[in-house]
Amino acid sequence: MPDLTIAGPTLAEIEEARVRVSTVARVTPMESSRFLADVLGSPVYLKCENLQRTGSYKIRGAYNRLTQLSDVEKARGVVAASAGNHAQGVAFAARELGIAATIFMPVGVALPKLQATRDYGADVVLSGHAVEQSLMAAKEFAATTGAVFIPPFDHPDVVAGQGTVGLEILDQVPDVDTVIVPIGGGGLISGVASALKQNAARTGRDVRIIGVQAVNAAPYAVSMKRGVRTDIEALPTIADGIAVAKPGVLNFEIVRETVDEVVTVSDDDTARAMLVMLERAKLVVEAAGAVGVAAVLTEQVRDLGTTVIVLSGGNIDPLMMERVIGRGLAAAERYLKLRVGLPDRPGQLTRVSEILSDANANVVEVLHTRHGRGLQISEVELELSVETRGPEHVQHVLQRLRDAGYEPRVDF
Repeated sequence: MPDLTIAGPTLAEIEEARVRVSTVARVTPMESSRFLADVLGSPVYLKCENLQRTGSYKIRGAYNRLTQLSDVEKARGVVAASAGNHAQGVAFAARELGIAATIFMPVGVALPKLQATRDYGADVVLSGHAVEQSLMAAKEFAATTGAVFIPPFDHPDVVAGQGTVGLEILDQVPDVDTVIVPIGGGGLISGVASALKQNAARTGRDVRIIGVQAVNAAPYAVSMKRGVRTDIEALPTIADGIAVAKPGVLNFEIVRETVDEVVTVSDDDTARAMLVMLERAKLVVEAAGAVGVAAVLTEQVRDLGTTVIVLSGGNIDPLMMERVIGRGLAAAERYLKLRVGLPDRPGQLTRVSEILSDANANVVEVLHTRHGRGLQISEVELELSVETRGPEHVQHVLQRLRDAGYEPRVDF
């Protein structure tokens, strides 16, 4: 079968990148997941780039790009803009190669990401309140100083570096049928898809590629339908690592030629997926890295055969993790917030507490107020936060309250 010709790097160039990248990047583990296999009905493996050095796959593309610079360019230094993973990848790669690095980051960047980037030896400049503003500042810095700008995804050297993930997937799961990959600007999926589809053209064994975006920032989902790169208004999402407004130029050309499907998932679905990774796989995965798992849990994808899900990163602020766990518990209906109206007389709080206790629900927080909207002067309202064991238990708890004459209202 003839080689596949695509817009991006060739399979040989990706294989060459693997040799270069292997000096700094780990061959990350491939873990099987019985829980997700039961959901999907076929074998599922997790490609754990969350366990990569710097906490994400980004080191691959950054290092490959920096190794291709001339001695003159290396002497001028490099500059990049990022709120997290790309910043750390470039900073680490620059340190390993003895290149001065300046990284522009938004003013509100999470402290662990800021500190990690500095610890890798980069000069960090806080500029703007969004990555787009930091990006503009980085390009201005490159223009005025001569430093080489390192793009996060839209460059063939970066794509080739990320494509080494695809080569490892083929080594670790030779019978893979489907690979599910998070999409932001498109560097990772264009690299992985380039490697897998070109290998399929040589071997005759195709692999299905599915991309996943956050529903609030899904320019690829729109662009693929329209057939042209489309700029969208990206809304806030917990998957900030893949929140972009427009696909990369090179990346879109590759994705359009090689990716079979793009689906989207909500923040609640992603939070639930992160919780599943913590509980079932014992893995810390950031929101952007967990969207592939969310796509499986919500049955956005099916009939996939042997499946590999790329967990693209594990860099998450502990404060964000706390919020995500709460949201994930709520999405899985294991954390219930409800309101119960009561007559304003002694013993009612005790009665409700006994009902919940008998239903094996654990109350973690209670607010007792006389000032709720719509309350009569003789009524009070309880706002309760309750730990439950899932959807069936939630319905059992609510029914027990109704059987006792109360009218509980669930807060979403």
